[in-house]
Amino acid sequence: MSEPPTPIPADMYKGWLFKWTNYMRGYQRRWFVLINGLLSYYRTQAEMGHTCRAAIVLTRANIAVEDSCSFVISNTGAETYYLKASSEVERQRWITALELAKSKAVHNMQAESDDSGDDCPKRPHATGYGGGDPDPELPWTLRTLTGKVEDLSTCNDLIAKHGSVLQKALSELEDVHEGTDAADKLRQVTERATLFRITSNAMVNACRDFLSSAQTHSKHWQKALQAERDQRVRLEDTLEQLAKQHNHLERAVREATVSSPSLRDPVVVSKGSGSSAKGNGSDDDDDENEFFDAMEDPVEFITVPAEPKVHGRSGDDVSGTSGELATDERALDARSSSTKQESLDARSLSTKQESLRPLKVEPVRQRRTHIPDKPNNYSLNSLWSIVKNCINKDLAKIPMPVHFNEPLSMLQRLSEDLEYHELLDKAATCQDSLEQMCYVAAFSVASYSTTAHRTGKPFNPLLGETFELDRLREYGYRSVCEQVSHHPPSAAHHASSERGWTLRQTITVASKFRGKYISLMPLGPIQCIFEKSNNHYSWTKVTTTVHNIIVGRLWIYQSGEMEVVNHRTGDRCHLKFAPYSYFSRDINRKVTGVVTDKDGVVHYGLSGNWGEKMEFSRLISKGEKNAEGKPRTLKAKELWRMIPLPEGAANMYHFSSLALTLNEPEEGVAPTDSRRRPDQRLMEAGHWDRANAEKERLEERQRVASREKEHDCRAVWFEKTDDPISGESMHIYKGGYWEAKAQGKWDMCPDIYPSPDPVVPSSTE
Repeated sequence: MSEPPTPIPADMYKGWLFKWTNYMRGYQRRWFVLINGLLSYYRTQAEMGHTCRAAIVLTRANIAVEDSCSFVISNTGAETYYLKASSEVERQRWITALELAKSKAVHNMQAESDDSGDDCPKRPHATGYGGGDPDPELPWTLRTLTGKVEDLSTCNDLIAKHGSVLQKALSELEDVHEGTDAADKLRQVTERATLFRITSNAMVNACRDFLSSAQTHSKHWQKALQAERDQRVRLEDTLEQLAKQHNHLERAVREATVSSPSLRDPVVVSKGSGSSAKGNGSDDDDDENEFFDAMEDPVEFITVPAEPKVHGRSGDDVSGTSGELATDERALDARSSSTKQESLDARSLSTKQESLRPLKVEPVRQRRTHIPDKPNNYSLNSLWSIVKNCINKDLAKIPMPVHFNEPLSMLQRLSEDLEYHELLDKAATCQDSLEQMCYVAAFSVASYSTTAHRTGKPFNPLLGETFELDRLREYGYRSVCEQVSHHPPSAAHHASSERGWTLRQTITVASKFRGKYISLMPLGPIQCIFEKSNNHYSWTKVTTTVHNIIVGRLWIYQSGEMEVVNHRTGDRCHLKFAPYSYFSRDINRKVTGVVTDKDGVVHYGLSGNWGEKMEFSRLISKGEKNAEGKPRTLKAKELWRMIPLPEGAANMYHFSSLALTLNEPEEGVAPTDSRRRPDQRLMEAGHWDRANAEKERLEERQRVASREKEHDCRAVWFEKTDDPISGESMHIYKGGYWEAKAQGKWDMCPDIYPSPDPVVPSSTE
């Protein structure tokens, strides 16, 4: 009988086991060593210093028990060890040690793949409390305690397992009569009780370690909490003092405003008139310098998340307040001196009026958050009567009632692609083109995030219809769309951002009714160009399928393959939208992909689903593979996560926060803008019968116009050309729209919305 293994030191476990070799030799006695999640074996103990026969990593290993003495360790099929111990107690000691080592190895691997930089197990040096940086000891403490909790969880599972087995053995012992069977059962109970004692001791030791760690850091946390409380009290006192001082300064300014008009005498406030004026001139310079320095505050301190050069009005409002405060403080201090009373009062007022003159507060427009609820007094039974004779036909040529629409046009749906524009903002700052490709790929997937619940059909735009989305002040971008073709229906979209990117696309949707479902196949390229790197990306959308056309509730799914190409570097991202399968065990709406360079070498892996989030992981080294034969990667990081829909979205066509604002009435837009479309406006307001009549009138008018004025079917803001980089034919924005809006000149726009009936505006709550 082999000697029982001895855990020396705490992280090492070693002893003799029998390993299956082959059918000729059977089980052979080998010396096994378990250390740091790696199980190695040798023929003899003497070989430990120079010859290791083989080793298996427990991180992804599966440990299974076959019988009382045998167990199997399999590393996902790549390596499998069939092992046998000399007794059940010895086998269980090995099982316990292996499971604990596996748990620790998994935890350590996750910790090492974290890019926080806190990889050192040594306790970091604690910084002073109340400073600008967070305490670096906190992640280390949490990681230590988390590891202890995982040990407790593993021990708890083992205790539960062995406890149930022991209870079963005791129950069987009660039913056994005296004799040979009783001796065997008693021996089994003794062995299982020993196993239970071993695991219980491990649990007690783990609890002791956890308690010790928690007590060690308890005083430190209490001290940190008290420091934060003290800092909060100091900040509250400071804010209270500033508020009182601000009120006092406002009263002083009001008093100065109603004073003698002689205060505005240019001789008094001139910097070069007299000795007194000369002495005050330097103070004026200081005030002005301080005022403009305040305008240079970092952008993150401005409420509107945009660049200072574009949002100077909002930035001036904030910086102007601090500049006025500093100016008025100096004026108030100087006013206490009797020798300079009048001159400083006049200078303070003059500086105040001069700084206020350009600071016209123009707050960011508050967009609506609700639209009228979707009526429920209609039936979908008529859908079959409409489409039953349209199998394998293009649905774009079939007049559909507004009951199956949503109060948005296809141009507005195209603009919804900018819902997650911040992905392109981040991509514009990337130095590595391969990392930039990951953000562009995530942006292409995020455009489908709201389609999981949106079963309404958007309005087919009329020829010449446009839509503008101006978010320049809020987010630094704006876009314009135009319907450039009637048959086949085709729309062009152009968006530009001050963050350094341009997005453009030409989309033609081909639709077919297949009997039970409708297939929507977007055709045409989508391109994204980054100014700083000059990287030029292009891709096309995947197929959208609308299910349960005849019976059941409508639902939508995306499937197909998408390839994003960087035409400058040759990098590619291949994305696969998994088709829906009732029998599949994969996650719903699954998307996977890889990012490769021009030579086809994989650098990043992407995964997620198009209705929730996307993650990416970077390869550790090129060409290196794990035990499964797949490229080794670091821990996955989140690229994008869907913003939850607003409250009550189910009654508002499942619109996102951006979609709720797209049809909001807005002054100054082109007369061809989708917001001015009367049938769409009537539908949003809930007047569906009138909307149907108006829709039929507009579509019939367009059919007549297209027959009589075919030569007028030209785009106003776009022109068709071949892109010199990608070679793709598309409509590219030729400019002039925003200039026409600034001048209020829309003479070039066709008259596509003549409405004899007054339109009821929708609620803008």
